Amino acid sequence: MAESRRYISQAELESHKKPEDLWISIQGKIYDVTEWSHDHPGGAPPLLNLAGQDATDAFVAYHPGLAWQYLDKFFTGYYLEDYSVSEVSKDYRKLAAEFSKMGLFEKKGHVTCITLCFIALLFCISVYGVLCCDSAWVHLCSGGLMGFLWIQSGWIGHDSGHYQVMSTRKFNRFTQILTGNCLAGISIAWWKWNHNAHHIACNSLDFDPDLQHMPFFAVSSKFFHSLTSYFYERKMNFDSATRFLVSYQHWTYYPVMCFARINLFAQSLILLLSKRKVPNRGQEILGVLVFWTWYPLLVSCLPNWTERLMFVVASFAVTGIQHVQFCLNHFSSSVYLGPPSGNDWFEKQTEGSLNILCSSWMDWFHGGLQFQIEHHLFPRLPRCHLRKVSPLVKELCKKHSLQYNCASFWMANVMTIGTLRSAALQARDLTSPVPKNLVWEAVNTHG
Repeated sequence: MAESRRYISQAELESHKKPEDLWISIQGKIYDVTEWSHDHPGGAPPLLNLAGQDATDAFVAYHPGLAWQYLDKFFTGYYLEDYSVSEVSKDYRKLAAEFSKMGLFEKKGHVTCITLCFIALLFCISVYGVLCCDSAWVHLCSGGLMGFLWIQSGWIGHDSGHYQVMSTRKFNRFTQILTGNCLAGISIAWWKWNHNAHHIACNSLDFDPDLQHMPFFAVSSKFFHSLTSYFYERKMNFDSATRFLVSYQHWTYYPVMCFARINLFAQSLILLLSKRKVPNRGQEILGVLVFWTWYPLLVSCLPNWTERLMFVVASFAVTGIQHVQFCLNHFSSSVYLGPPSGNDWFEKQTEGSLNILCSSWMDWFHGGLQFQIEHHLFPRLPRCHLRKVSPLVKELCKKHSLQYNCASFWMANVMTIGTLRSAALQARDLTSPVPKNLVWEAVNTHG
């Protein structure tokens, strides 16, 4: 006689959402992933953010079919009572299965090979311009080319963090360290830790690190209540200094983006030097040290400090384009407070993302981020297929009366500045006082 199933309620499942007691539901089966969270390749934040609830859609999005066979070792023997699947989720899973049958997740094209060759060419031209030319203009252009190299290496790092871009895991790992740590000075471990949390909690003000840029930027007035970042595990204080900076954020946005790379350098070093568990920490540190050896050495080869400064500023400013691109996809989109919900995965990913309209010949410039909605729904899908599947995703959104937001590159910038300006004007509202300083009083005194 077949053994009867044991069920637990949704309320009981929700009681298991602590780091020391972490359960999730996948297709109605309950799994205890408490110990696994310490070794999870995507880091602990994705599991913690979806703890105590159904995570089927997120699991489908992030894992290949082979991953399902490993779930049994975490099965508790319990099933979720009254488990049901929304029509949106049913269609989403069908579409994911269809892409899998078509082999789209395995067909990666030649984008990575072409980009790596382009990166090598840019590096050689930039180094040649510094070492073999005396013109200050050539040195300035060489700095710009270095920034453009960092943009292209960023696309490779982004892709390789989501799926295997090379033929083997070891070769994929080598490519990650080369393009991220060695060439750009950005720890791939930091990027994966940060970026996976962003994908799971897309546009959650207190769970998505990609919206937490205080004291420089606040995309919503909700930040004025000094929210707690559950990613950084600290309070984001909205004090007088922060209010002053946020009040003019629509003016400082582009200048700050020109030097946003500095923040990535700092975040990488903070993680690598912290007590937090970092996979392959030695490789990560060695790769970053390679960058901080060759880049300062190359800059020192320039004839004077003026040209050295020009080179560094040019390289930072050009790569700032990529930081602007990151912001365009989410800053002006819908935001919310609290942890992500597994029951509205499709809805939250589409509402919190903005596609950038562009011709196919400009795909190389955007690195796949122009199809942000498709990328968030199917993060393992190689970027060479994003344009192909876009009509199918748009059709699914239309079927369920969901937003499919898209705008031109220019309009996306206008929308982003508009969002920042709106929050800036609210920050200037003196009817909601915070402790002021003399600078704030001097700037905002009228009459």
